[in-house]
Amino acid sequence: MKILSYNVNGIRAAITKGFLDWLQAADPDVICLQEIKAQENQIPVDEITAAGYPFQYYYPAQKKGYSGVAILSKTEPKNVVFGTGIEHMDFEGRNIRADFDNVSVMSLYLPSGTNIERLDYKFQYMDEFQEYVTNLKKEIPNLIIGGDYNICHEAIDIHDPIRNAKVSGFLPEERKWLDGFLKNGFLDTFRMLNSEPHNYSWWSYRANARNNNKGWRIDYLLATENMKDRIKRAYILPEAKHSDHCPIGLEIE
Repeated sequence: MKILSYNVNGIRAAITKGFLDWLQAADPDVICLQEIKAQENQIPVDEITAAGYPFQYYYPAQKKGYSGVAILSKTEPKNVVFGTGIEHMDFEGRNIRADFDNVSVMSLYLPSGTNIERLDYKFQYMDEFQEYVTNLKKEIPNLIIGGDYNICHEAIDIHDPIRNAKVSGFLPEERKWLDGFLKNGFLDTFRMLNSEPHNYSWWSYRANARNNNKGWRIDYLLATENMKDRIKRAYILPEAKHSDHCPIGLEIE
C-alpha cells in the first residue's frame, strides 16, 4: 500500500500546475492533502475521479479559502471520520481519517505559529491533539498520521538550525512536543529509513530557497510503533512542484 501526504497550498492552484497528471504518475493508493483552501463545490471532483480517485473526502475550514484537509483513495474506506469532535480544531478543518481493513490513515494540518496569538493556539491544539490521539490509539491500533506538522524535529531537519532557533516551527517547546508525541508510540517513518541530511519538504518562496535547498522538513508520515515491520519504504519527492511543500511517501505491507 502506497500512502502519500502533500500540503498542496490550494488544491485548485495545484491542479493548474499539473497536480492531476503528477498524481496519476505517482499512483498512490491513498493521498492525504492539507491546505486545500476550497469548499467541495469548488473542487473538480470529476477530474480527480478520472485521474483514478473515485473516493474523495474533503473537510474544509469554515473560513473560505483557508486551511482544510482531504483524503483521496482508489478504494473505498470502511469508515471516514471528519474532524476530531473538538470544536475549535474542526472549525479550521484540520483532521480527517479514513479507516481501511488493516490500517487507518489520518490527514493532519497542524497550525503554524505565525504570531503570538497563533502560537498560543498552536500549543493548545498540540496538547489537545496529543490527548485525542492517545485515546484514539486504543480504538485504532494501526494508525498513520500524515500531514503538515509545522515543526522540524531535529537540527538535521532544517537548513539553518542556529538562525532559526527562535522561529516558530523550530522552537524548543515545539520540538519537545514532537519528541514526546513520537515517544508516546509513533515512528518517524522517514528518519527510520533515511539518516541523510538536506532532506526537506517545505521551502520559503523568498530568496530562491527551493533552488538552493534551504528548506525545512515539517511534513511527516508518522506510524504507530506496532507497524514497524510493515514499513518498506519512506521518501520525499522534492521534484513535485505544485506548492511550496513537496509530497512525502510511505509504502507498507
